[in-house]
Amino acid sequence: MKLKTIITLSLMIASMYTFAQDNNGFTRLPNQVQYKIYTPNNGAKIKLNDVITFNFTQKTDKDSVLFSSFTAGRPVTIAVQPSQNITDLMYFFPLLSEKDSALVKIPADSLFADSSMQRPAFFPKGSTLQFVIRIDKVQSMEQAMAAQQRLMDSLKTAEVNTLNKYIADNKLNPTKTASGLMYIITQPSVKSKPVAGDTVLVNYTGRTLEGKVFDSSIESNAKQAGLEQPGRTYEPISLTLGEGQVIKGWEEGLLLLNEGSRSTFLIPSDLAYGPRGAGADIKPFSSLVFDIELVKVKPAKKAQTATPAAKPAATKKPAATKKPAAKKTTTPAKKAPVKK
Repeated sequence: MKLKTIITLSLMIASMYTFAQDNNGFTRLPNQVQYKIYTPNNGAKIKLNDVITFNFTQKTDKDSVLFSSFTAGRPVTIAVQPSQNITDLMYFFPLLSEKDSALVKIPADSLFADSSMQRPAFFPKGSTLQFVIRIDKVQSMEQAMAAQQRLMDSLKTAEVNTLNKYIADNKLNPTKTASGLMYIITQPSVKSKPVAGDTVLVNYTGRTLEGKVFDSSIESNAKQAGLEQPGRTYEPISLTLGEGQVIKGWEEGLLLLNEGSRSTFLIPSDLAYGPRGAGADIKPFSSLVFDIELVKVKPAKKAQTATPAAKPAATKKPAATKKPAAKKTTTPAKKAPVKK
């Protein structure tokens, strides 16, 4: 091969390499995103539908941190899907393996191509939005689902053990229903029980098994617990049973109470807020304690049965006019005697 040809090929290869990588060792993708993998690993690459757990820091090209899951302590777990936009990084994850770390630079101009979007001052033209990424775990969808089920089973077991310990420590003897709801009547009543469709007025105080009061309709209880409920009107709440306005444990438990009675409900998470929890105080898989007073039962108005309209009296058909019998030549019959 001639020297000139060798030089030409070398220049072509060099120019192609320059297009793919800038002077700092970054590789450029067709969408103009640049990246550098700091700690490449030889494991299998991430595939579509794999479930990945990763940490990331989002920052400007001036190193101003916008968010970091590293410091927040909340890694992200997602299933890898086809990319929908340039910031979702779905086009980039298949270039990585488990335990890889990388820096990704997204052109800020591509983020604010729509003129209607307000462009922050820290993203001037020509700047980049940067992601520092560390892939902590890669699982197939089946592996991720099995791991999630094992985790939920262990959390549920821990919840049952904690609730049983609470009952033993407080020397309680609750009645347990088929659903798992447990209740103790603390003030009985002989008045009527509500049924589905009835409206009830209820006073309550709710707390965790650790004793943290998270809600109350009673002002003295709320103040004693240090609850901040600005604008709260302290009075019995009104709800209609059977319409899903409250958690399942309440729906079931209130039907067991008589008007005027008081009870303590021990409600497992299956009948409360389940694996998601609610707010800062109610964690996932938390059993809850409610002190309940069924203040009043307002029976549902029964639909009035319409009185069927009276049927019109049957109109008697006029008797058919009999044609006079033909006269016989025999002696006429005698008339029947009329009773007086």
